[in-house]
Amino acid sequence: MRMNRRTLMLGAAALPLVSTIRHAGAQAAEFNYKYANNLPLTHPMNVRAQEAVDNIREETGGRVAIQIFPSNQLGADTDMLSQVRSGGVEFFTLSPLILSTLVANASISGIGFAFPGYDQVWPAMDGELGAYVRGEIEKSNLVVMENIWDNGFRQITSSVGPINTADDLKGFKIRVPVSPLWTSMFSAFESAPASINFAEVYSALQTGIVDGQENPLAIISTAKLYEVQKYLSFTNHMWDGFWFLANKRAWERMPEDVREIVAKNINEAAVKEREDVAALNATVRGELEGHGMIVNEPDTSTFRQKLADAGFYAEWKKNYGDDAWAILEKAVGSSLG
Repeated sequence: MRMNRRTLMLGAAALPLVSTIRHAGAQAAEFNYKYANNLPLTHPMNVRAQEAVDNIREETGGRVAIQIFPSNQLGADTDMLSQVRSGGVEFFTLSPLILSTLVANASISGIGFAFPGYDQVWPAMDGELGAYVRGEIEKSNLVVMENIWDNGFRQITSSVGPINTADDLKGFKIRVPVSPLWTSMFSAFESAPASINFAEVYSALQTGIVDGQENPLAIISTAKLYEVQKYLSFTNHMWDGFWFLANKRAWERMPEDVREIVAKNINEAAVKEREDVAALNATVRGELEGHGMIVNEPDTSTFRQKLADAGFYAEWKKNYGDDAWAILEKAVGSSLG
């Protein structure tokens, strides 16, 4: 499927109608489950999730009906994490860095400047590093699908000026997700990080509570952050994804053959979504510039050196433990810190 802006908008337009129709007949299904996420309908994750939901309903003969609740409709990330644990929602996608508020070592894939590019990301997350993190997640009584979805390499936006070197981050008021790793990294840059759930990001930027934020290009575009941010700096400071989580009790209520159908379709959708994000990233820079954003590409060597000098890598190696850190360094193909 070729993913472009028109495709995204058509997919977004179709989602509410399809979900409403499905929900209206949901009583006929044996398993009526909710899937919550924090992304706009236009994001590739929701487009591909809808395809998976439709396929699951068809392949299970109507036994499984999943309704999608996008854009934090059921609460902020931390609220929805509590809900998927309690069974208030059955499925939820979450960044491993925010998941680290529950599963400490889940955030290891997001260490600053660890991955040079996607050539290292997918072998790592589909391989030993991803398997290690999934094992940690399962210890918290959650079910996690095998394939992680792509969020992307994160970039910094600002309303006060471009970020060219690590020194430009000194005193910079930046929104970060609710995660110890993000706060630690931007504190090492001597920034002023503020932990704010994604549902409040646009208003925090609009009212000047923070000067900037950091997110992958697809989110900067689909959440229309260009309306409240002028500068976009391609820092690629960390890679981020979304683990597809399930409430364990709800998951185990489904027979094994049904679970296999659900998992198969969700994992296949994850791989397609990765391709969609790559296609979107190839065109979104020009679109953001068309919306008036000023784009720059800084030399990131000063950022990584600043983190090393501040003891960031040494601190997190200690936090994660030597064994987990060795898996990370093996995955990224270099020594960190």
